[in-house]
Amino acid sequence: MSRINDVDPQEPVAFLEAAPGEDRVTVMLAAFEGWNDAGEAASDALKYLHRLWGAKRVGVIEPDEYYDFQFTRPEVRLTSTGGHKIKWPITKIAKASIPDTNIDVILVHGIEPSYRWRAYTAELLAKAAELQVNYVVLVGALLADVPHSRPMPVTATCDDEELATRLTLEASQYEGPIGIVGVINEVALLAGLPTISLWAAVPHYVAQAPSPKAELALLNRIEDFLKVSLPTAKVADDAHAWERGVNELAAGDPEIAAYVQQLEEAKDTAELPEATGESIAQEFERYLRKRGNEQP
Repeated sequence: MSRINDVDPQEPVAFLEAAPGEDRVTVMLAAFEGWNDAGEAASDALKYLHRLWGAKRVGVIEPDEYYDFQFTRPEVRLTSTGGHKIKWPITKIAKASIPDTNIDVILVHGIEPSYRWRAYTAELLAKAAELQVNYVVLVGALLADVPHSRPMPVTATCDDEELATRLTLEASQYEGPIGIVGVINEVALLAGLPTISLWAAVPHYVAQAPSPKAELALLNRIEDFLKVSLPTAKVADDAHAWERGVNELAAGDPEIAAYVQQLEEAKDTAELPEATGESIAQEFERYLRKRGNEQP
């Protein structure tokens, strides 16, 4: 369903195309805490990229018009001088350039707003226009009936017909309630911005944050789409430790252990050979990119 076109791993497909007359491509990556962020996997993935690429803040969306502060409360923090400072739930917009590429990224990290979603989305897309964004990648995570002991699935969809054809993606077939990520997806497409949505599935029986295995799955898919290599060894170590911890908890509860086994059997039965081959191919591409970066 979400397979990238078959290409020579050493010759990445140029699906991120610069605008006519431009040398660089600007991609907006956005994640929002709350309903769209099971286990905080999506927001943690963006925080990782922010630190990795040394992103610098270039804008904010102020919270006064969009939040119920009795629900999304500001926080007071101690400063280095011993004073106090109120931290408001702003939407942070930061910019970075990915080393050794022609890709600039705009990282958007906020909390799902309480009010005026259409006005909020319009303000965000106005900032995207100011920053000359060419593509939008929306990152989310949801609770699902998936086993923690298997790779966390990430669904990639694209409703832009031309981009979907190039990436061999399908349009979303979901019907039902949506969060701010779904609204931004719709309005960005209406504004002519090609948009991809990435959704990681988080086991519902271990829904509490953090969820490093789902975070790692999202980072791997971002690698695939941007054709970059991310040093994710620390996140992978955290994911292994998280899985071991859940294994220990499941081993102490026969009902949970039986339920996990049931999910594992269903997952293994549904796993198609084509999907397995795709996963191997993507892992091999990541290996080649990392190996290329390590060579002088």
